Amino acid sequence: MRPGRLTLAVALALAGCAPVTAPQSTVASASAPVADTRLQALVDRYVAQDMAPGIVIAVGHGDAPPHFYSAGHISDDEGAAEAGPDSLWRIYSMTKPVTAMAVMQLVEDGKIGLDQPVSDFIPAFAEMRVLTDSETSLDSRPARHPVTIRHLLTHSGGLIYPFLGKGPLQDAYNRLGLIGGRVPPAAMAGQPADLADFANRVASLPLIAEPGTSWHYSVSSDVLGRVIEVASGMAFDRFVQERLLDPLGMTSTYWTVPTSETGRFSTVYAWVDGRRVPIDTGAASDWLHPPRMPFGGSGLVSSARDYDRLLRMLANGGEIDGVRVLRTETVRLALSNLLPDGVRVVGTGTPDTAVAEGYGAGGWVYLSDVPGGVHAGTYGWFGAGGTIAFIDPVKGIRVTAMVNYFPADKWPLQRDIIETLYGK
Repeated sequence: MRPGRLTLAVALALAGCAPVTAPQSTVASASAPVADTRLQALVDRYVAQDMAPGIVIAVGHGDAPPHFYSAGHISDDEGAAEAGPDSLWRIYSMTKPVTAMAVMQLVEDGKIGLDQPVSDFIPAFAEMRVLTDSETSLDSRPARHPVTIRHLLTHSGGLIYPFLGKGPLQDAYNRLGLIGGRVPPAAMAGQPADLADFANRVASLPLIAEPGTSWHYSVSSDVLGRVIEVASGMAFDRFVQERLLDPLGMTSTYWTVPTSETGRFSTVYAWVDGRRVPIDTGAASDWLHPPRMPFGGSGLVSSARDYDRLLRMLANGGEIDGVRVLRTETVRLALSNLLPDGVRVVGTGTPDTAVAEGYGAGGWVYLSDVPGGVHAGTYGWFGAGGTIAFIDPVKGIRVTAMVNYFPADKWPLQRDIIETLYGK
């Protein structure tokens, strides 16, 4: 499974599918790290070799504000704004760690238990069934174990994404409109009306595997959005805004991009026959309109400055600029390997050459050191449009990279960043 492939890229693009003054940073005035000329050379090369119209990388050390490395522009259009710390990018699956940390806040509040059955929040999950042969039919048997919150956080509950693989179950997901992302307004007929409808439709279909036995990349984060609504008594997007984005000072992270911000909103491209083809422009993006529902797996737009604030909070044990968002022990749990015993991540599609076999709350966790690369305990995730984010607690760094092109693995950006930072 490679979420970066063009087929997935186009699916997610369709599913998601004059410069303004950039906002002032809300970052405290701590001293920034010394600029790394190698990273600047890397972003310069990506633009000079026409690998991307623009790119931004944020690198932070410890609890210090990040240093930004940027080159190029937010689109190929004449007069497009330069790419920079406050440029807006579709982060697609980098939404998942945001959703997961919202879940962890409710775990901390005592309103959700990691091993609590999802059916406590969504009754339709009470009597799930499991496919007997995923390649031939929808024939199924009763599940022996309930789907739990842990399973949804770690993609081990037997749910799927319909654009990964082929078979009767994928066809059924598509038939019920369970894409797990935005679709153009013209394609909304038959789509779930809201997160409650979405979750109930997912529960009406069999699972691809017994809960807690294997890892399948999936719509789990979207179902978690509904769990958050039920557990908190608030709309999912409102909860995320009030409990996470606002306290973090993430003022440039949106479910719906204000029209006043189109001047810094990038265009996303697909590489087709060796050339970049725009598939969603900043000036006419679907993200300028409210989504049918806020997708917890792929729904956000953000900036390098904003996303670094999420990573900085996590790297600092749940606190940023004197504001505590999560307890240190909650962060430690969230960034640990939460997979059920015996389950390992296989073929995540991570742009790195080494597979992270563990999975925490919404992102991979490396279980051992990678020679010449990241260390055990490194947590992060990536987006289908090429964005990357991770924290290496041993090296004491956090990295956010923003680009917008499909497929995500067209260029080895994560590998290039790691080789540059780790001196390989």
